Amino acid sequence: MNLIYFLLRSSWGMVAIAIATGFLSGGSSAGLIALISHAASSGNASRLTSIIWGFAGLAIVALITSIISQVMLIRLSQNAVLQLRMRLSRQILASELSHLERLGNSRLLATLTEDIQAVANAVYQMPFIFINLAIVLGCITYITWLSWLVLLMVCGISVVAIASCQWLLNRGGKLLALAREDEDQLFKHFRTITEGVKELKLNYKRREDFLEEKLQSTANEFRHHNVNGLSLFAITSSWGQLIFFFALGFVLFVLPNLLTINPETLSGYILTFTYLVLPMDNIISKLPLLSKASIALQKIESLGLSLASRTEISTVPPALKSDWHSLKFKRVTHTYYTEQEDNSFIFGPIDLTLYPQELVFIVGGNGSGKSTLAKLITGLYIPENGEIWFDEEFN
Repeated sequence: MNLIYFLLRSSWGMVAIAIATGFLSGGSSAGLIALISHAASSGNASRLTSIIWGFAGLAIVALITSIISQVMLIRLSQNAVLQLRMRLSRQILASELSHLERLGNSRLLATLTEDIQAVANAVYQMPFIFINLAIVLGCITYITWLSWLVLLMVCGISVVAIASCQWLLNRGGKLLALAREDEDQLFKHFRTITEGVKELKLNYKRREDFLEEKLQSTANEFRHHNVNGLSLFAITSSWGQLIFFFALGFVLFVLPNLLTINPETLSGYILTFTYLVLPMDNIISKLPLLSKASIALQKIESLGLSLASRTEISTVPPALKSDWHSLKFKRVTHTYYTEQEDNSFIFGPIDLTLYPQELVFIVGGNGSGKSTLAKLITGLYIPENGEIWFDEEFN
C-alpha cells in the first residue's frame, strides 16, 4: 500500500485535482524559465512587452495553482491520517483480547504512534513533491523543444543515474525496514521500564542485565540500521547531484564542440539546468521520508490484516439479566500461543457451574490459570472448544 494509493482510497477526486493543479503550477514555473531565457536574448521592445504580460500571467497561474494544490492535499492527507487512526483503533477494540495479547502492546503502540506519524510526515510533503516533479518535467519539455539531441543526452544520463542509485536506494530501504523492526523491540523494552520499574530497582543484577543485554543491544541495532540506511540515502543524494552537475558541464563545455549551438539556445540550456538543481535536490532529499512512510504503511497494513482475521463475532454484548440462575462451563478449553507456534499449551478442559450470590475462591500459583479462567468467565477470552450455557441458553 503506497502513499498514492493511500490518498486515493480517501478521495480520488480531490487527489486528481490536487495533482493536476500541482503539475500545472510546476509547468507554469518551468514556462517562466523559458520566458526568462527568451527575454534575455530578445532586444525587440514589442516582443518584450508580450513577454512581460506572459510572464505575469504564468506567475499568477503558478501561484494560484500552487496554493490550491497544497491546501487540498494538506487537508486530504490530514483527513486520511485521521481515518487511518480511527480505523486502527476500531480494529483493535474489535479484535479478540487473546490475539491482542499475542501481538503485544509494544507493537500496537509503535504502530499507533511512530508508523502513523511517519505516514503523516510523508503525506504532508506530497504537494511539494508533485510541484517539484512538475517543474522537472516542464524543464525537460523545454529542453526537448530546444533540441532533441540534448533530450537524448539527458535521458542517457538519467538511465545511468537511476541504475547507479537503485542499489543504494534498495539497500537503504532494507536497512530502514530493519530499524523499524528494532523499534518494536525498543517499545517493548520501554514498556518494561515503565511497568516494571519497581522490580528492576529491587534487583540490581537484573536491572544491569536488562540495560546491557536487552535495551542497550536493541538500541545499538536500531541506531546502526538507521545510520547506515540514512547514510546510503545521503550518498544517493550526493551522487545524484554529481551526475546532474556533470550533465551541466557537458552541456556547457562539450556540447558546443559537438553541435552548432547559437548563444541563445546555449543560455537556455544553462539557465534550465541551473534552475533544475533546487527541485531535483528537494525530490531526492524526501526519499528517506517516503521510504519510511512506505515501510510504515506496510506495517499498518500487516497489523490491520492480522486484527481483521481475529475480529470478535459480536462486539455488542446483550444486556445481562438481573435474575439469572446459572452459568455453566462444559469442557471449555483455551489455547495459549507463543511466537513459536510449536510452543503452545492448552488450558482446560474446565467444567464449572456458577450460581448467583455464590462465593467462589480461585486458588493457585503463578501461571496456574487464575486470570485465564476469570477472562473466560467474563467473556474477554473466547474458548476454542467446549460450551458455555447461561440459564440453559447456549452462548
